[in-house]
Amino acid sequence: MNASIITVNPTFKHCHIKPMASSTTLFLTIFSKHGYKISYFLNLFIGLIRKIINLIEKKIKDMKQSIGAKTLAFPTPTWVVGTYDMNGKPNAMTVAWAGICCSNPPCVTVSLRKATYSYAGIMENKAFTVNIPSEDYVKEADYFGIASGRDENKFEAACLTPIRSELVPAPYVGEFPVVLECKLLHSLEVGLHTMFVGEIVDIKAEESVLDESGNPDIEKIRPIIYSPGSRSYYGIGCDLGKAFSVGKEC
Repeated sequence: MNASIITVNPTFKHCHIKPMASSTTLFLTIFSKHGYKISYFLNLFIGLIRKIINLIEKKIKDMKQSIGAKTLAFPTPTWVVGTYDMNGKPNAMTVAWAGICCSNPPCVTVSLRKATYSYAGIMENKAFTVNIPSEDYVKEADYFGIASGRDENKFEAACLTPIRSELVPAPYVGEFPVVLECKLLHSLEVGLHTMFVGEIVDIKAEESVLDESGNPDIEKIRPIIYSPGSRSYYGIGCDLGKAFSVGKEC
C-alpha cells in the first residue's frame, strides 16, 4: 500500500503532495546504504543478549536449592558411648549426634533415642564415657551402632576390651586411642532424642597419639568422620591452617 507525503515550503504559500515509497522499498533503500552498520550493531545486540542469558542460566545453577528440614550437618563425629546396664554388663553404642557443648566446665553432649539400651544405662548410672575410635576400628564402630546390648554382649562380639573407669561408673574401650570420662550433668528431652550433657572428668589417651605438648594429635588419632547424607564414614583431610591465625591473612 502506497502512502503520500505533504511538503510545505517555508513561506507556507504552496503545498506539494508527493507519493511516498512503500515500506519495503524504503527499507531496501536504507539497508543498501547502511546495511553493514545495521548488521554490525545487530550482531552486537545479539551477542549481548546471549551473554545476559548465559549469566542468568549460571545464576540459576549457582543458586542454593531448598532441600527441607533434615539432620544434615557436616561433619558429625563417630563416637562410641560406653555405659553399664542395670545388671552391670558393659555396653557401648555409636552416636553421631554429639559434640563439645561447653568450655567451663568442659562438657560434651550426646543425643540418644529413649528406645536405645544405652539410654537406660546413662539414666541409671548418671555417667558415660565417650570413646573415639581410629580408622582401624571402623567396622567395630559401625557394629556398635547396629547391634543392641539387649540381645548380646557387644564387647565380646567385637573382640574389644571393656575397662572399668575409676572415676565414673561407666566402661571404656581399651583399644580406642582416646577416651572421655563423663558424669551426667543434664538431660533434655528434645523430641525423638534425649540430649545428655556430660561433664568431662578426665581424658585418657594413648601416648602414641599425643603431640609434643601432651595433647591428642588428630593426625595420629585418625578419627572417623560420619556423613549423615550419604551415611558413610570418612577419614580426616589435610591441615588447612592454624585457627585464629590463618584468618589474619584476609
